[in-house]
Amino acid sequence: MSPFFSQEVPLSWYLLLSAALFSLGVAGFLIKRNLITVFMSIELMLNGVNLSFVTFAHQWHAVKGQIFVFFVMMVAAAEAAVGLAIIIAVFRARATLAVDRIDLMKL
Repeated sequence: MSPFFSQEVPLSWYLLLSAALFSLGVAGFLIKRNLITVFMSIELMLNGVNLSFVTFAHQWHAVKGQIFVFFVMMVAAAEAAVGLAIIIAVFRARATLAVDRIDLMKL
């Protein structure tokens, strides 16, 4: 086996990828005006945080970070189900998904 395959990826690369995912999620949340893209940006931020949890759990040989990621993924799945149901209900009531055009207090 060649020595190229025996090298590990440095911890900083995972953290940079995690920061990039989180930053793209924040940028999408702040810039986009579509409710679906805002929702996907929130999920992207959660995935960035999960990657950093798994990275530190692997670095410190602790399972606690991976268990925490499992719970975050369960909450994200529940949020996706409820969030998409709310998005569909808003679209049916307002016929738009533009965030600045949705006023939930008025029917």
